[in-house]
Amino acid sequence: MTASAVKPPITAEQLTIVPANEASWRDLQAIFGPSDYPGLCYCQRYVSTEWHWSLSTEERRDRLRRQTRCDDPDAESTTGLVAYLTDERHDREPVGWVAVAPRFSYPRLLRGRTPWTGRNEDKHDQGVWSVTCFAVRKGYRGRGITYSLAAATIDYARDSGARALEAYPMIVPPGKEITWGDMHVGKREVFDDAGFTEVGRPSHRRVVMRVEFGADRHHHGSLRI
Repeated sequence: MTASAVKPPITAEQLTIVPANEASWRDLQAIFGPSDYPGLCYCQRYVSTEWHWSLSTEERRDRLRRQTRCDDPDAESTTGLVAYLTDERHDREPVGWVAVAPRFSYPRLLRGRTPWTGRNEDKHDQGVWSVTCFAVRKGYRGRGITYSLAAATIDYARDSGARALEAYPMIVPPGKEITWGDMHVGKREVFDDAGFTEVGRPSHRRVVMRVEFGADRHHHGSLRI
């Protein structure tokens, strides 16, 4: 791609980020797309009790639809946030997704070693939430949308009553490309920028990062929940 073809970053001010139940299923499908990793996994890697690739694509897709309760703004619960790019005419284009929910709601996360290596944690602590997955729509990738989504998870989790929020991003060496979906958890720099702090390093390429809310957890930001 030539320098003239590089698209500019998308700033937080250009995005409207809402809980997934306020988005439509059509918008979610546009973000995940019909192919490559997001359109195959449908964000079921950590939330499924079984190996997610043992499910059909249709089942993974249907589970996400049920989990988000999209098309239902009055739903009592949801999971995840959806980002819309808003233009000067106030038209909204769905461009990104982030999975964020209480940590105990991710069964395979609880069974894995990544969150627990070197830490003595109550796996079922209902006050701890997790960020487990990003998906950015084709045509909008590489423009900084994950940075805004990661920052939005903080207000969302805090306003939902979380005591702390965790993420499990990848360390990406300069010039190295991470392929086949591993980057769905995000890269370390994204969470550094949002204000997360490293609390564990279970492997040479994975870190555990966290935000503690404490007494400040009832602060309300601009995110609608």
